[in-house]
Amino acid sequence: MFHPVSTFIGLRYLRGRSGDRFSRFVSYMSTAGITIGVMSLITVLSVMNGFEAQLKGRILGVLPQAVVSQQGGTPAEAQVPDFLQQLSSKPPEPIVRSEAVIQSSQQLAAGLLIGIDPSEDDPIQQHLIAGYLDNLQAGKYRVLLGSTLARSLDVRPGDKVRLMVTSASQFTPLGRMPSQRLFTVAGIYNTGSDVDSQLMITHIDDAARLGRLKRDTISGWRLFFDDPFVVADLSQQTLPEGWQWSDWREQRGELFQAVRMEKNMMGLMLGLIVGVAAFNIISALIMVVMEKQAEVAILKTQGMTDRQVLTIFMVQGASSGIIGSLFGGALGVLLASNLNSLLESAGIALFAVGGSLPVAINPVQIFVVVTLAVMLSLLATLFPSYRASSVKPAEALRYE
Repeated sequence: MFHPVSTFIGLRYLRGRSGDRFSRFVSYMSTAGITIGVMSLITVLSVMNGFEAQLKGRILGVLPQAVVSQQGGTPAEAQVPDFLQQLSSKPPEPIVRSEAVIQSSQQLAAGLLIGIDPSEDDPIQQHLIAGYLDNLQAGKYRVLLGSTLARSLDVRPGDKVRLMVTSASQFTPLGRMPSQRLFTVAGIYNTGSDVDSQLMITHIDDAARLGRLKRDTISGWRLFFDDPFVVADLSQQTLPEGWQWSDWREQRGELFQAVRMEKNMMGLMLGLIVGVAAFNIISALIMVVMEKQAEVAILKTQGMTDRQVLTIFMVQGASSGIIGSLFGGALGVLLASNLNSLLESAGIALFAVGGSLPVAINPVQIFVVVTLAVMLSLLATLFPSYRASSVKPAEALRYE
């Protein structure tokens, strides 16, 4: 025997005796319920994390994450303000952007036109499937298109398309005409998201001429972040007078809000499984307390206090929760790590052409899930344990 005695008796009650088969069965089912709940919760949250990270990389890695501009236009040759260098994870870059209409001989579409100063560090570089970023040269009027947009327009590298910017229209004898010019398709990129059907990229000088900006003027400075979600906090900072802030939430905020809401709802629904298993602990402990009233009375007559009796049944109930939580956490990590391999071996194809489920295991998230499951199991033991500690020895042994 080891001390404290309450822990020893609680663990012995957890194993049970051969005559307590039904109560042991209920206890095992509650442990299995917590195991399944924690395992499912970790697996689903890992997949949702991977899906969110994939969207973040594919969409927010290409779109301007934040643009800070001055009212009336930003001088192109001005030095980057100090307060912008402190906000961005890498040096801010000048950008020109506007809504535009693109036309080919087959189709017409609308999207976002951005003008950049091509560099090897530009995020679009790693998504190019045809052409080169160096093809964007000032005065050549070349443009990069997404694979979906190029397919809908039926164009390939080398074809001509017409770009029109309605915000830069001018009055002519024929009426109001948008600023327009023929561009050559210099390359095609593919991010695997809806950005491929909307974003058009050209040289910053060509975009400025098409948008009829003032000479040596840009739309603003493009900022880069290690985590694009920090724009929610950075946008609250006070900027110097005359400066304006805009970020990706204006175009994609609703999409990521929907993903986060779905992630939270899935977590809540699967968390209810753990809650149901915790209620099974309550029912199992109440049955054990009713069966062992005589034993509790004998322990009290031998000098055991109410607190020690309370600890006995809390140890018994919490042990089921701890075992189920730890085992479920380990199984959840194992399942999430090998999910795509298991689906492939089972012959389940979730994608028409290749592809796999994105999985991102977050250790902090796993620790929180397991900790909350243990705490919930511990709370479930309070009422039955209190009932056991309230047993009166004289009444329990009256008919023995």
